[in-house]
Order: sequence, then structure tokens, then C-alpha cells
Amino acid sequence: MLLASVFVTGACVLVIEILATRVLAPYYGNTIYTTSSVIGTVLAALSAGYYFGGKFADRHPRQQVFYAIITASGLLTIVMHITGAVFLPALGMLFSIVYGPLVASLLLFFVPAFFLGTLSPFAIKLHEKGNETIGSKAGEVFFWSTLGSITGTLLAGFFLIPRFGINAIILGTGTLLGVWGLTGVLFFNQKNRLGIFLAMFGILVGAWLAWHNINPAQANVLYEKDGVYEKITIMDGQWDGRPARFLFQDRSFSAAMYLASSDLVYDYTKYYALYKLFKPDATQALVMGGGAYSIPKALLNDSPDMRVDVAEIEPGLYALARHYFNLEETPRLTNYVQDGRQLLKLNDKKYDAIISDVYYSIFSVPIHFTTKEFFELARSRLSENGVFVGNYAGYLYGQQPSFIASEIKTFQEAFPSSYFFAVNSPASDKGQNIIFLGINGEKTIDFNSPLVKNNPDPILKNLVLKNIDTAALDLAGNPQITDDYAPVEHLISKILNQWH
Repeated sequence: MLLASVFVTGACVLVIEILATRVLAPYYGNTIYTTSSVIGTVLAALSAGYYFGGKFADRHPRQQVFYAIITASGLLTIVMHITGAVFLPALGMLFSIVYGPLVASLLLFFVPAFFLGTLSPFAIKLHEKGNETIGSKAGEVFFWSTLGSITGTLLAGFFLIPRFGINAIILGTGTLLGVWGLTGVLFFNQKNRLGIFLAMFGILVGAWLAWHNINPAQANVLYEKDGVYEKITIMDGQWDGRPARFLFQDRSFSAAMYLASSDLVYDYTKYYALYKLFKPDATQALVMGGGAYSIPKALLNDSPDMRVDVAEIEPGLYALARHYFNLEETPRLTNYVQDGRQLLKLNDKKYDAIISDVYYSIFSVPIHFTTKEFFELARSRLSENGVFVGNYAGYLYGQQPSFIASEIKTFQEAFPSSYFFAVNSPASDKGQNIIFLGINGEKTIDFNSPLVKNNPDPILKNLVLKNIDTAALDLAGNPQITDDYAPVEHLISKILNQWH
């Protein structure tokens, strides 16, 4: 039973560590700061646990104590999750994405990981049969502990997260540890069976109560579940006084649709229509980032000849768009559950328009969609005079270096013929969506032409008012972003520090 316990607890450590990044993501994003904070905190806790666990095992080398520590680890895991549900919203507002993940990791994950760390040296002490066997016994303990960690890693990524919510997995892990530990205590200490059974029952009831209090029913919520990459929520509400339906990915407004019309809700999505200035007869489009499939629907409505490919890495969103966002099944739309850059790399198909909206949140910018190599790849997949339209966010003016300035500098290198539009105003010093337009050719926009000035589309008609004069920006002092050098999280943190 000892080695089985080492295996189970080793698996639980890695399940908690992997889920920790998902717990923090809604508040601090899936950034290098979050990943580093979680890994650093767990390693520090395990190191301290190994040290003090070895000393404690020398003083109290009893099976009951070993299993009592496992029980305590389970209880602390449940308490950790309740604490996170209570305090993380406030911590997310109080600390930036640079230091917030470290503070939250220390608060939530250090103590449970510390207790789990004490178990390995304790198990070695209990498993040894004399000093002459200490090496082989330590090897057995570390073998089963590491094998458990490997199992926990694969189990979390390939089975648990795709099928269960984060709350259920963490509470289930805490319950497993608690019940497993109490079973061991019961096996080696049969004097107080009633108390142990009552404690076991209390853990089960506590986990059940925590589950129902952490997940209260919310009004207007139509769907809520953890996806492979983020928590997905669909709910009804109002936008500009009109009934609308919203898609949230983690805590970010990812997409929306009006319930009574097919109008696009968010202004930045309306810039997809830029392709009409250069390829009005377009028939092939690629949308990277499906979300609620608002832009793919708009493209299909533009022309009966339009064919749209969608690269959406979150597996469940296509079915959800069909069910909740009026996406009709049609042979004119091909959905790929695939990373957009990977799709471009593996597919040499030429598109008249490529629309990139892969940033479900400013907290989570996929770095490989920000680099010169990505933009060059996208351009190579465009037909003659085909266009790339990308959605970005940040400040045009203010602190240097700037994410938007770096992106503009990088984009111009890949697309010599390019334009940039501020969704709010080019003169604004506040954070806003910035639309990137790149043309695979030498065509330019004549803002005074009838095609623009008399365009029935208000977005295209008023482009001159949104056009950014990049000559007025300080691009020289900003780094170009490449696959080799992409300090995106560092640059994004400066944006969020201004918003904070």
C-alpha cells in the first residue's frame, strides 16, 4: 500500500500543478509569468517539503503519521480551491499580470504542495529495511512517485480537463487524497474506527458543499463548461440596449450576436469587410479564430460564391456556435480544429482574405501569431492583391517599448503595403483595438475615391477617420518580433499595468 500511496500522491501533485495555471488564467492569462510562478512555487514547496519531511520522518516514523499527512494534503487542496474562489477576483484586480501570479501561487498552492512534498522522504524512511537497502528503497519510492507524476500529467491533459470542469477535478483530487489518507490511517489504527469514518464522511460532504457553493446557478447563463484551453460561458444580456448573446472565454468578452438581427455586435469585427476594397469578387477566405463564428457567418452572407475555412483550436466552439449562435451547417464552410499557423504551414491553398482574430483576451496573446515569420507565412498564402486583416489591442501612445508599435514595425516588414486603423480614434491615448491590414500586392487605398467615400458600409466609408499615421509613431525604439525574439508578455504587461 505504501508504494501505491506514493504513486497516487505523485499523480495528484502534477494534476494540481497543471490545473493551477488554468485556475489563474482568467485573472492573469496563460502567460510566461503564470507558468513560471506556478512551477516555481510548486518546486519551492516540494523542496521545502522534502527537507522538513525527512527530518519529521526521522522523529515520527509511523504509518499512521504518513497517511495523516496525505489526509491533510487532501483537506488543504479543498481549502485551497475555496480560498481561490473567494480571493482570486480581488487579487486579479489588485496585482498586475507580472507579480499577481506569483502572489496568488504562493497563497494558494504552496501549502498543499509542501505537505505533498513531505511524503517522499517519509515513504523512504518507512520503506527501508536497514541501511544496507536504503539506495534501492529510495530508488523504488522515486520510481513510483515519478511514474505517478507522469500518469497525473497525461491524465490531466488527455482525459480529465477535456471531460470535467476545473472545480470538479481539483475538488475530486482533494477528496481522493483525503479518503485515501483516512483509509491508510484506518488500516494502521483500528482503535478509532468511528472517528475515522466520520472524518471520511465529513470530507465527502465538505467537497460536495464546496462544489455547490463555488458553482451557483447564474441568471441568463445558457452554457458553462471548461474547454480544452479555457472556461467557456454563454449567456444572454444587453448590448447598446438590444438583446444579445455573449460568448465568454475565461472572463473575457470573446464574441456576441444580436438575438433579433444578423448585425455584427463588436465594432472591431466589422473591419473584416476591408477585403472588399481589394478583392470584391473574393471567393476563398480563411478565418483564424472562430469564437462564435460571427465573421465566418458574415463572409458567407456576403456572397453565395464565398467559401470559408475556419481554424479554431478549441474543439467545442463549432458545435456551440451551431447550437447557440445560429451557425448553419453548409458545405461552403470547412471547420478545422487546428492551430491557424499550423494550418497555413501544412496547406498551400491560396486565399483572397485571411482574417486573424485569435486573441480571445489581451491576457492571452498566442506569441506565434505575432511574429514576422507568421506574417510572412500568411502573405505567402494570399492570392494576388489578397488581404490579411488582423485584430490587435493596445496603446498607440505612451510607455515605450510598446506592443502595438513593435507589432506595426514587424507587420510592415512582412507587408510593405499596409494600413492600420484605430477602432476608437487614432488620437486616443487609451487602450483600444487596432486593425492591421496587409495587401499582397501594390494596391493602395484612395480615401477620397467614390469606392470609399460613397461606400454603403459605414466602416469603409469612414476609414480616413480611423487611419493611423505610422510616421507619427516612435517605431525605431521598439523591437521587431520574431520567432527567435518575442518578448510579447513583457510588452503586454506594460499595457495591462496602464489599464490596472
